[in-house]
Amino acid sequence: MPLFYRMGRPLSSCDPSHTDFPLELRLLRADSVIMAATPSTMLALGTPAPAFTLPDVASGEQVSLTHFADKKALLVIFLCAHCPFVHHIRMELSKLGRDYGGKDAAIVGITSNDAFEYPDDAPEPTARFARESGISFPILYDETQDTARAYSAACTPDFFLFDETRKLVYRGQLDSTRPNKGVADGADLRAALNSVLAGTPVNSDQRPSVGCNIKWKR
Repeated sequence: MPLFYRMGRPLSSCDPSHTDFPLELRLLRADSVIMAATPSTMLALGTPAPAFTLPDVASGEQVSLTHFADKKALLVIFLCAHCPFVHHIRMELSKLGRDYGGKDAAIVGITSNDAFEYPDDAPEPTARFARESGISFPILYDETQDTARAYSAACTPDFFLFDETRKLVYRGQLDSTRPNKGVADGADLRAALNSVLAGTPVNSDQRPSVGCNIKWKR
């Protein structure tokens, strides 16, 4: 499993739950932390969107794939509250929600990490992270991790964009930035979203997302 090292002592990948893990390291300072990343699996384009019914981390309301049936585009984002890769893009996630919220597109986040081992990724802390980041789209809790497996999700963040027929047209990176390397602008994902909304083909030249590995239950 990828590791962070601080003062010669290993810490689990992207795990800021340690009480002696300072905030600035939680945000991944390159001069203090060695980072390893997991890439997305690049699920085959054309794959139908797997069904799900999961609780919203804020309201507890059950939300299903069919809730978004009237939208031309559906973006599913696997994320978690403690991951430095997600922290790096959190403002862009907020902007995506604002910019596409009034368009014919739906965005939904899903958190699938083992919340027993990673309590910062439990529903309440995740809801707080979303509020503090200004993320307006719903985030759902995949307690069984069955939804993550159905989507072949591997990392946080991991992006899956489906067209009006709910076939996969984009899976890959938000943009070319990484923690401590540029300011996220969502260029790759926005281009794909705009193509779906315009009814034009999405560029099939797609690069994997990278991030912390999903923390599977043992």
